[in-house]
Amino acid sequence: MKQRALFLDRDGVVNEEVGYLYLAEEVRFVDGIFSLCRTAVGLGYRLIVVTNQAGIARGYYSEADFQALMVFMRGKLREEGIELDAVYFCPFHPEHGVGEYKREHEDRKPGTGMLRRGAAQFRVELCESVMVGDRCSDVAAANAAGLRQAFLVSGTEVDGCAGEHLKVESLTEVERWLVAHG
Repeated sequence: MKQRALFLDRDGVVNEEVGYLYLAEEVRFVDGIFSLCRTAVGLGYRLIVVTNQAGIARGYYSEADFQALMVFMRGKLREEGIELDAVYFCPFHPEHGVGEYKREHEDRKPGTGMLRRGAAQFRVELCESVMVGDRCSDVAAANAAGLRQAFLVSGTEVDGCAGEHLKVESLTEVERWLVAHG
């Protein structure tokens, strides 16, 4: 069986969107994320978080703050029986970045850098993999990388997105799709 991954955006998919999240006390996990992750692992998917972190670029919090929050979040996921294979993040922003963070980067979605890095590190077949995001940049990255399926969780992009994707109201719909499509 070919190795595949479930790529997850963080804010709006793993945790509820609060705007530049970096404090553990503000973390609220999205309904259905634990079940989705357990099902995906049971079906042979790697779990890889790919997240733009413009808050670092803007100077709202540091890379160390981000890493500390991810240690906390990974601990909470572990309590639910979920182990993330990797967390990739892009701390750059071409317009709103400060200092060294003000630049374009292949990792910044809709760029495919984080997806390709996950594919290389875990020998994942991108054409067998799935992306769940809540922004058009997630859909665009998934499409550009040749992923099997992109899901757009409704609520963030009110005007919809171009590109191939399935719009879902909940993570339960993604979970059902994974089960139905093996």
